[in-house]
Amino acid sequence: MGDKIEFLSLQKINAGYTREYLGVLSKILEDGWYILGKNVNEFEKEYASFSRTGFCVGVANGLDALILSLRSLEIGQGDEVIVPSNTYIASWLAISQVGAIPVPVEPRIDTYNLNPDLIEAAITPATKAVMAVNLYGQAAELGKIKKICNKHKIYLVEDNAQSQGATCEGLFTGSFGIINATSFYPGKNLGALGDAGAITTNDEDIAEKIKIFRNYGSRVKYFNEVRGYNSRLDELQAGFLRIKLQHLKEENIYRQRCSDKYHELLQSIEGLILPVLAEACTSVQHIFLVRTDRRNELQKYLASHNIGTMIHYPVPPHLQTAYKELGYKKGDFPVAEIIAETCLSLPMGTHLSMEEIEFVAREIACFFKIQ
Repeated sequence: MGDKIEFLSLQKINAGYTREYLGVLSKILEDGWYILGKNVNEFEKEYASFSRTGFCVGVANGLDALILSLRSLEIGQGDEVIVPSNTYIASWLAISQVGAIPVPVEPRIDTYNLNPDLIEAAITPATKAVMAVNLYGQAAELGKIKKICNKHKIYLVEDNAQSQGATCEGLFTGSFGIINATSFYPGKNLGALGDAGAITTNDEDIAEKIKIFRNYGSRVKYFNEVRGYNSRLDELQAGFLRIKLQHLKEENIYRQRCSDKYHELLQSIEGLILPVLAEACTSVQHIFLVRTDRRNELQKYLASHNIGTMIHYPVPPHLQTAYKELGYKKGDFPVAEIIAETCLSLPMGTHLSMEEIEFVAREIACFFKIQ
């Protein structure tokens, strides 16, 4: 196959929506309303309905969504928040930004999501919340985690940035926590054409707090109730997201087909570990992650055959320079470290044909045969 198989192609993914995007832009220019207008209001209703929650509030990006979620719960200086040891660093950064302390707990080695069996041992009198991350598109074991949170009277907050449309025990991610944050970064399954994010909740008072926080701490212009933020979902991005939300279900189904094809073609390869679903959980296949002790060689081999891959993520948060003051060292969270050292993300998404998926799988098989 001559052309490069890209890990991700936003051009191909968005090409089919060009005419509708231009229609949204034209209408916004005609109306002359650019901030917190009709598109934001309508998208919030539509995304709340999609998530099966009472309320959605659009914000500027996924990190802000996490920060404002924690702040709305009055989590701050000295409080502790349990968080996966292997998540993207944004989950930790949000906790730090409000003055709280991230308390890492290991994931399961097969699903890569937070291990509920380890949570209670990490709870202290300072624990205010568990931040459950639905990593790589798969729902965490949210039902089990929620029971633990209820038992200990602490909050469940979902980081749902990668799994819009996944389910646990028949319920959608983004609906389990008292508050749930998501991202619409362009590479997400539901991606904007720039930064964008949202918060979902069933608590009307919390939703109202977020609306105030995102708008300079104001519900009436020039009257500021609290020290807020400028973190509003852009009207244009909301318009684009409304278009893409209509197609999210079918695009997630296509991603599942790609995943099924990878599993079919790769399952018998010795030395290659494929993703596993937790019981009663589904995945929207945001990332198709495999693991092998020969990750670096495999990535180099695939690159030489014009196949793009990525590593999600090469350095766990506890080993990042940004968190050196916490004093963690290599070996403190071995599961997160093993995942970081062995994981490789294969091309996944609606920009790919089934023939390209098959080509990637054949080349992976070739790599293991010739080594």
